[in-house]
Amino acid sequence: MSTAGGSQSFLTSTPFAVGGYMVCSACLLISNKLAVHMLEAPSFILFAQLMGTVLVVQTAAGLGYIQCDALEKKKALAFLPVALIFLSTIFLNIKSLQYANVETFMIFRFSTPLCIAIADYAFLGRQLPSARSWGCLLVLLLGAVGYGTTDSFFQVQGYIFCAVWYFVFCVDQIYLKHITNTVKMDSNWGRVYYSNLLAAIPLVIPFFLNPSEIQAVKEITFNGFVAVMVSVILGAAMSYFAWMARSLLAATSFTIVGNVCKVLTIVINVMIWDKHASLTGVGFLLLCLGAAYFYKQAPMRDTKTKEEEDGKALLPK
Repeated sequence: MSTAGGSQSFLTSTPFAVGGYMVCSACLLISNKLAVHMLEAPSFILFAQLMGTVLVVQTAAGLGYIQCDALEKKKALAFLPVALIFLSTIFLNIKSLQYANVETFMIFRFSTPLCIAIADYAFLGRQLPSARSWGCLLVLLLGAVGYGTTDSFFQVQGYIFCAVWYFVFCVDQIYLKHITNTVKMDSNWGRVYYSNLLAAIPLVIPFFLNPSEIQAVKEITFNGFVAVMVSVILGAAMSYFAWMARSLLAATSFTIVGNVCKVLTIVINVMIWDKHASLTGVGFLLLCLGAAYFYKQAPMRDTKTKEEEDGKALLPK
């Protein structure tokens, strides 16, 4: 009895949630890169990941392990723009990894606070960053510039996809916060279910309209099939452990864990991939990681300021 109780306690513990999240987060980017390398069908790979997550959520809800919102027309219409932005972000993620190395993509992600900090002030009622945080943002920018001079696999097309992803990702971060505050859901799992399901449906069209992807799937090798299945499993597990870790950790702690995951991704990428940056480039990447770690999110404006500027805030707090 004590052994069973101890096992159940561990499966709901913080170490289990954080460990699972770190492993999935560190491996998923590499897994996506490997999958799209072995099977040049990004629409199919993304569809498999999204529908795989939907099946996992519905199965867990059916077994009574989690609570998930039922599919309702009103909520579906409200989440449709979220799903489309979410879909665009992930698709551009995969396309970026198809043409650029992992470090190139990650440096764009590390620099997103430059845009999001200003958007937070303009649209969501937060204060501007402190002097220390502005310094961290400056280091992020300098690190990105430094890395750009050392990229071992420079490809203009890759940078174009990363730049488009950057813009869509920043829009996603702001608009998703807006929807979270204005659309009432019974649980966070409901948001996972709606966003993945609604985003998966449109992918059927580009897949069937792309003969090269259909041919690639028909000619998929055993190794390619395994790579896709691993990415599907990691995608579903990532959602599970991310929400579990968020429920057990403070926001600051979860951010620190996420930064550590980026280091693990760098280590794995350097060990197994041949298109990684030089040691100098990795050094600039780690500089950005350190700056991101020391960056502190700006607090909300005080009550008086918020009341005075309610007419200026374009989105609800």
